[in-house]
Amino acid sequence: MDHHVPLIATIAGALGLALLFGFVAARLKLPALVGYLVAGVLIGPHTPGFVADVPLAAQLAEIGVMLLMFGVGLHFSLDDLLAVRKLAVPGAIVQMAAATALGAGLASWWGWGLPSAIVFGIALSVASTVVLLRALEGLGLLESFNGRAAVGWLVVEDLAMVLVLVLLPALATALGPDGGQGGFALARTIGTTLLQVAAFVALMLVVGRRLFPWVLWQVQKVGSRELFTLCVVAAAVSIAFGATKLFGVSFALGAFFAGMVLRESEFSHRAAEETLPLRDAFAVLFFVSVGMLFDPLVLIEQPLRVLAVTAVIVVGKSVAAALVVLLLRYPLNTALTVSASLAQIGEFSFILVSLGASLQLLPPEAQSLVVAGAILSIALNPFVFRAVAPAQRWLLARSALARRLNEREDPLAELPLSTEERFLARQVVLVGYGRVGREIGQALGHAGVPYVVAEENRELVEQLRASGVAAVAGDAADPAVLIQAHVARARLLVIATPDTLNVRRMADTARQLNPGIEIVVRSHNQAEARLLEAEMGGKVFLGERELALAIARHVLERFDEADSSNRGSMPTEPVTQKGTP
Repeated sequence: MDHHVPLIATIAGALGLALLFGFVAARLKLPALVGYLVAGVLIGPHTPGFVADVPLAAQLAEIGVMLLMFGVGLHFSLDDLLAVRKLAVPGAIVQMAAATALGAGLASWWGWGLPSAIVFGIALSVASTVVLLRALEGLGLLESFNGRAAVGWLVVEDLAMVLVLVLLPALATALGPDGGQGGFALARTIGTTLLQVAAFVALMLVVGRRLFPWVLWQVQKVGSRELFTLCVVAAAVSIAFGATKLFGVSFALGAFFAGMVLRESEFSHRAAEETLPLRDAFAVLFFVSVGMLFDPLVLIEQPLRVLAVTAVIVVGKSVAAALVVLLLRYPLNTALTVSASLAQIGEFSFILVSLGASLQLLPPEAQSLVVAGAILSIALNPFVFRAVAPAQRWLLARSALARRLNEREDPLAELPLSTEERFLARQVVLVGYGRVGREIGQALGHAGVPYVVAEENRELVEQLRASGVAAVAGDAADPAVLIQAHVARARLLVIATPDTLNVRRMADTARQLNPGIEIVVRSHNQAEARLLEAEMGGKVFLGERELALAIARHVLERFDEADSSNRGSMPTEPVTQKGTP
C-alpha cells in the first residue's frame, strides 16, 4: 500500500510542528502565532529536510483565509464601530496613509517600481486583528474604552483592506509590469468590479440575512450538533466560493459577508463557538503556509531591509497613530495603547502580499520581507504593550510637551459653568457608561438621583451632555478627571468600567479628596472582588454572583406567588362527602 499521500503528510507536518513551536512560543511569553510561522519556515522549500507540498498548502491556506474572514464577519459589530467612529475612522485612514507612504518610500529607495512600492506599503499598514484581540484579552483591556477604540480602529483597517483586495485584481493590469490600460478602460474595469461587489452585497443583505438564519433555525430544530456545525461551515465556504464564481469577488470578501449575515441570527454566538476549533485549526494552517513563503536567507542577505521594514511597522505607523489620537484630543494613555496595538502586522498583510505576488505586482523578496517583519513585530508586541505604562510615566516626568498634551484645555474635560448645583454635591459619580454603566445611569435618572458620568469616550460624553446628563471626558484614573466630576463633595463613587487595573487608583484619589465617600465597584473575578473589598472597604458586586441571586429571587417570587394562589383557591371549610354525618 502506497503511503505517499502529500495531503496527509502536509497536514501532519504542519499541525505537528505548529503545536511544538506554538507551545515553545507560548512558554516564552510570545504569541503562538510566532511558532506557527516558524513551523512553516521549517517545512518550506527554503530550508533543508522535509518539504511540504506547497500547492496543497496554498489551497489549505485559502480555506484558512475563508474561515478567518468568516470569523471577522461573525464578530463584526457596526454598533461597536459607531461608538468610536470619530476616533477610529479618521485615525485608521491617516495612519494607513502614513504607513503606506513610509513603506512605499522604502521600496522606491530600493529601486522597486511605483505599483510594487504602493502594494508593499499597504501590506505594512494594517495590523493583525487576531494578535490584537489575544493581546487585549491577556491584559484584561478588551472591554475598556482603549480596547474598544483599538478594535474599532482595526475594524476600519479590515474594511479598507477588504476594499483593496476587491479592487487589486481589477487594477493589476493597469499597475502591472506589462503596461497599463487607458483611462476609460481602467475606469470601466473598476466600475464593473464595484458593480459586481454591490450586486453581491445587495443579494447578501436582502436575501442572505433572511435565508441563512432561517436555514440555521431549521437545522437547529433537528437537535444535531454536528449538523449545526456543518451548516455553519458549509455556509461560510459555499458563500465564499459562490461569490468568487458568480460575482468575481475574492474568497475573503465572500466569507466576511457570510459571517456578517449569520451574525443576524439568534444563533450567532453558538455558530461562533461551534466553529471555533475548525477555524483555529485552518487558521494555523494558513499561518504555517505563510511561513513556507519565507526565505531565511533574507535575514543574512538583506538584514538592513528587514530592520527597516520592522521599524516602519513597530515605530513608524505607531508614532503616526499616536499623533492622530492626540490631535483628536484623546488622552496620552489612549494614544499609547492604540499605537501599541498597531505595532504589528498579520493575516491581511499575508493575504495581500500573496495576492500581489500572484498578480506579479510584487518581487519575490517582498513576501520574505513582509513575513520577516511580521514575525519580528508580533514577537515584540507583548513587550511593546508592557512598555505603555512605563513610557507614559517617563514622558510625563521628563517631557513638558507630554504634560501640556495631557493637561491641555478641553471643553469636555470639565463640567460647564451652567451645571446645576444638585450635580455638584451629594451626587453619584459614575465612572464608565458602557452596558452596565448605562443601566445604572438610567435607573438613577428615573429615580431622580443626580449623577455625573466620567467617561473616556468623547463622543459618548457629547451625546450625554446633549441629552442633559452631566458628564466629563477623560480617564478616571487621572485625579483631575474625578476632581472635575466633583468627587470631593459626592456621596457615592460607582466604578462601572470593566477595566479593574486602575480601580485602586480611582479609589485612592476619591478617599483622599473625600474620606467619607462610599465606593461601589463591579468585578468579574471572585478573588479580585475579595481583595478589592478588603483594600477599599467598599461594596464590590461580582457579575456571576449577582446574576445568580437575581435568578434565585425571581424563582422564589414565582414560588411564593404560586403558593399564595393555591392557598387562595383552597376551601375555607372542610368538604364533607354525601352520606357522612
